[in-house]
Amino acid sequence: MALDNDSLNSLRIDRSAPSVSSGPSRTVWYGVGSAAVLVIAVLGYVFLGPKPTEVTTITAQAETSGSSGGGTAVLNASGYVVARRMATVSSKVTGKIEEILVEEGMEVQKDQVLAKLDPVNLRTVLTMSERELEASRRNLAEIEVRLAEAQRNLVRNEALVQQQLISQTALDASKAEANALAARLEASKAQVKVAESGLQMRRIDFDDLQVRAPFAGVVISKDAQPGEIVSPMSAGGGFTRTGIATIVDMESREIEVDVNESYINRVKEDQRVEATLDAYPSAPLAAHVINIVPTADRTKATVKVRIAFDALDSRILPDMGIKVRFLDDQPQQAANAAPRIRVPASAVQREGEDTYVWVVSSGRVERRAVTVGPEQEGSVEIRAGVNSGDELVSPLVQGLEDGGKVKLKAS
Repeated sequence: MALDNDSLNSLRIDRSAPSVSSGPSRTVWYGVGSAAVLVIAVLGYVFLGPKPTEVTTITAQAETSGSSGGGTAVLNASGYVVARRMATVSSKVTGKIEEILVEEGMEVQKDQVLAKLDPVNLRTVLTMSERELEASRRNLAEIEVRLAEAQRNLVRNEALVQQQLISQTALDASKAEANALAARLEASKAQVKVAESGLQMRRIDFDDLQVRAPFAGVVISKDAQPGEIVSPMSAGGGFTRTGIATIVDMESREIEVDVNESYINRVKEDQRVEATLDAYPSAPLAAHVINIVPTADRTKATVKVRIAFDALDSRILPDMGIKVRFLDDQPQQAANAAPRIRVPASAVQREGEDTYVWVVSSGRVERRAVTVGPEQEGSVEIRAGVNSGDELVSPLVQGLEDGGKVKLKAS
């Protein structure tokens, strides 16, 4: 059966005619796919990318003005703070404590009353001495009256002898009586002086019942209580106190260190010293050598050196441990020179001749080259590259990168 041309033409596809879209274009689908890939990449970086490194930091701080200034240490030593004037105060007489007027930590002045002893016994002795003096004076007055009468009789008898009315024997008896009374008068005067001295001694003893401070200072210990017996010497076993309180003159604080005799040639009088209390390691104090005690301890092979603080500080307490650095003779830094900064040695990293630290700022770490000075006792002097207040990674950890993210470890 033959097909006509019209039927065949109806089945032909006309490709020149515009197609009718049944959904979104291919370009739109490409855009959606790209955005999805980007979101997936970002989420993968956030959740699967490198995490910030956990670090601990320290703050770089400039040394206080109390430091001793420039100079290189020629010798390090350790010792203790001592007080040159320290006394355990006792009484001059034995007695029972009636009242104590001081407590630990109280400041006292010279001759201030620290304690009072029971005055009952000495008050009785004092009263008796006063009465003895009064009796001696009355006896002296009686002898003076009798001597005056004997002298008048002597004058009359001399006149009667001239008139031959009495014998020479009577005159001699009058002279003997007058001379005897004169001698007794001198003895009575001496007795009065003895009584006065005795009374003065009793008054001193009575005044000694008030125990006074021998010098101005601070009470560091209270060694007795009211009701206890105190004596200037040990008596009565362990029931008698020999001290009431211990006083320290805080103006006499200084340092004593033992220097190995092999290195004593590095120390001299008036040498500058940098002292650091164990309790305050970040606050060095300026000091200088007072003298070198001219004897050695053969058992320890050391020589004692006395060191004075340039300025006393309330933080300095007797018997505190202290470390000192004997400095060379280089001149001190100028007053307007930049203060020194010391950081722990664990914050400094060395690679060959290069030295640097890691500075933390806004959650990122920066590798910064620094110039360092001498190292001592676990700390390093930073002469350039770090400012006071910078946060430094310490101790150093692995995986730090310049500009990398970091976060502080939870304490």
